[in-house]
Amino acid sequence: MEGMLKDGALKNKTIIITGGGTGLGRSMGKYMLELGANLVITSRKEEVLQKTAEELSKQTGGQVLPIVCDVRKYEQIQNVIDTSEKYFGQIDGVLNNAAGNFISPTERLSHRAFDIVVDIVLKGTYYFTLAAGKNWITKKQKGNFLNIVTTYAWTGSGYVVPSACSKAGVLALTRSLAVEWAKYNIRSNAIAPGPFPTEGAWSRLLPGDLVKKFDPAERIPLKRVGEHSELANLAAYLMSDYSGYINGEVITIDGGEWLRNGGEFSHLEHIPEQMWDELEKNRK
Repeated sequence: MEGMLKDGALKNKTIIITGGGTGLGRSMGKYMLELGANLVITSRKEEVLQKTAEELSKQTGGQVLPIVCDVRKYEQIQNVIDTSEKYFGQIDGVLNNAAGNFISPTERLSHRAFDIVVDIVLKGTYYFTLAAGKNWITKKQKGNFLNIVTTYAWTGSGYVVPSACSKAGVLALTRSLAVEWAKYNIRSNAIAPGPFPTEGAWSRLLPGDLVKKFDPAERIPLKRVGEHSELANLAAYLMSDYSGYINGEVITIDGGEWLRNGGEFSHLEHIPEQMWDELEKNRK
């Protein structure tokens, strides 16, 4: 569970993390600070951002700039970019991590509920990508995008349809711009995480006893959920120059979950040994 990159791997790089005040965004940001990065964290909650910035600075000794931003509003994103450049000089990477989700039968959702998820996840990501990309291209500066998607971005999934639509769009954005903007020395990659426990997201998605009833670890071949440090290691690598030849890639980190649940016969692991013995006899 230790950091895998050498000290200073992100020295003097300025990285913006949307949704960086809590959860996985905070964990990834903390490790990047430890590697020498300057960090800009954004969300809609100023109090949370300020507290996180103070704590992370104290823990790592790094510089953290908190800026309130609703990623659904392009002018606020432009303010983040302008303010970050005034404070740190330039921006080197953007980690599009802000997200929202509902677990619900789709017919129970209003069009407004659908809009909330799509606006944060898809619109927020392409807004930030467009603003940062234009800035880098104008200044002839190289850049690096890292987008957080999910494995159902390519399979789809019932009961999270707005999220599935949005993440699929972010995946297409990642791959498309990896090709189009490579000539500007701008890379685009993505991570598709499996279950990584965060207090806020899990309690909202699976309240009460539902977390115990639908234990995510039971769906995973490794029989455990992810550690934040594992995701932070991968994100920091993709933000570093060590991954300079990786472009347009989506890396899954889910303990084998989507492969197991995509296989038609994978759930036969529940068959007891005695029944396997009987099936073997029948074959003979």
